[in-house]
Amino acid sequence: QVQLLESGGGLVQPGDSLRLSCAGSGDDLSRYVMGWFRLAPGKDREFVAAITKNGYDAEYADSVKGRLIISRDNAKSTLYLQMNSLKPEDTALYFCAARASRFDFTGTQPHEYNFWGRGTQVTVSS
Repeated sequence: QVQLLESGGGLVQPGDSLRLSCAGSGDDLSRYVMGWFRLAPGKDREFVAAITKNGYDAEYADSVKGRLIISRDNAKSTLYLQMNSLKPEDTALYFCAARASRFDFTGTQPHEYNFWGRGTQVTVSS
């Protein structure tokens, strides 16, 4: 099974950019559909973005479309989330997740994903 480790979070100002990374180990990351979710205080875990195994298709939450970009480098066993034009409402603990499935399509529900990292904190504040 795959182990996931997120990095790249931090404290930034509104309008700034960040790039989150999620390093996979223990298995070939290309076997998994990958996703990013976030958890803000007082809210449920929220879908952010997902990408197919081959990286050709991606899906985004409406709240992040046009600002956040998911990508992957299977050769480096790494998932990315480029975060642009950050807003205070983007403040959350961000998790990457892996979905083991013989089908190659994205999913937006947490229960569809089998493996999770521990998260990296993103705080957007002036």
